[in-house]
Amino acid sequence: MPCRARDSQVWDELLHGEETSVWADKGYVSAAREGAFSGPGKVWGVMRKAPKGGALHPIDEDINRIIAKARARVEHPFRILKRQFGHVKTRYRGLAKNRAHLFTLFAPGNLFLMRRRLSA
Repeated sequence: MPCRARDSQVWDELLHGEETSVWADKGYVSAAREGAFSGPGKVWGVMRKAPKGGALHPIDEDINRIIAKARARVEHPFRILKRQFGHVKTRYRGLAKNRAHLFTLFAPGNLFLMRRRLSA
């Protein structure tokens, strides 16, 4: 089985450099990454992390809450695909088939998310 690298270990390869915002969980926290990304018109939406053995500052808690609200809007449809439609593991070899399968599942996923509006 091939060794898989974590997303946080290949951070530089994931970004192309023209991003205006980055949204991620606590695994991506790094002062160097934040400093390299900072600039006018750029949003650093990476969750704040408490120091080892310490508590998170109340301002950072508020920032995390705002970031979590934004990320939840994106993460929720993927939760629907995983739990309601069983897309937990990829089924096919090759990116094209897996991409087509994922996009096909998003159609009923969108209907599932809008079921209350559609029935009214």
